[in-house]
Amino acid sequence: MNIEQNFVVSNSIVRKIWGDSDMILFIFAGAAAEFSLNKAVDWLYFTGKLPEDPLGRLFSTVSYANSIIFANENDANKAIDKISSIHKTIEDNRGASIPDWAYRDVLYMLIDYTIAAHELLETRLSLAHKKEVYNVFYRMGIRMGIKELPYTYTEWVTDRIKHINDNLAVSKYTPHLFEQYKKNLGNFRYYIMLKVQSLLLPEEVRKLLKMKKGLSFYTIISLYKLLKMARLHNHIRSVLFPKKYKVEIQGLNR
Repeated sequence: MNIEQNFVVSNSIVRKIWGDSDMILFIFAGAAAEFSLNKAVDWLYFTGKLPEDPLGRLFSTVSYANSIIFANENDANKAIDKISSIHKTIEDNRGASIPDWAYRDVLYMLIDYTIAAHELLETRLSLAHKKEVYNVFYRMGIRMGIKELPYTYTEWVTDRIKHINDNLAVSKYTPHLFEQYKKNLGNFRYYIMLKVQSLLLPEEVRKLLKMKKGLSFYTIISLYKLLKMARLHNHIRSVLFPKKYKVEIQGLNR
């Protein structure tokens, strides 16, 4: 009897991280900040989906990522191919191609913030676990046909810094996206998002956004960890996100 192989092995650190709704929300908090600086962010404005409904966009992206990470090899490849097809349609509609470096940037964000979210909410990852995270997303990138991906995690660390320096800048889209985040989250939730972002972002990204590292917020993170251990954190999470996303958030836990 043939047993289909999982795209990501069942005991992988990647499944642990992407099966935890708190970590996923932190991953996308980091990505949301960095997206606003990306020199190819105009592509996200072309469809209009990100500025109109940034949280809805977040959950649709998460569903695609989960369908890959928790699927067998065949189904994961189909999901990746569907993502490639969606991007190809957008390119055809605009009559231009998304730059290769922009595809790498998005993949690099997922790698970086997957690691950062675990280290902020749990413990520091070993080098072996970091390599494991990189290898999963590297395989996704290769399937998507993304060019010039570093072969190893160590090479990626260097290229990540280069991409930040080369491909990020403040533009007219930067304040507009943050305004949309605030509009969708409300003042209190928006404040929490900024504090979380300040702890997740690489120093170079934080400087571009003129964002100070909210070191005092580490105390709140520590308290949240204790509440999570006592399984009391769900009540706080429901306060931090609008009610209409309650089902989506619960669905992130695996």
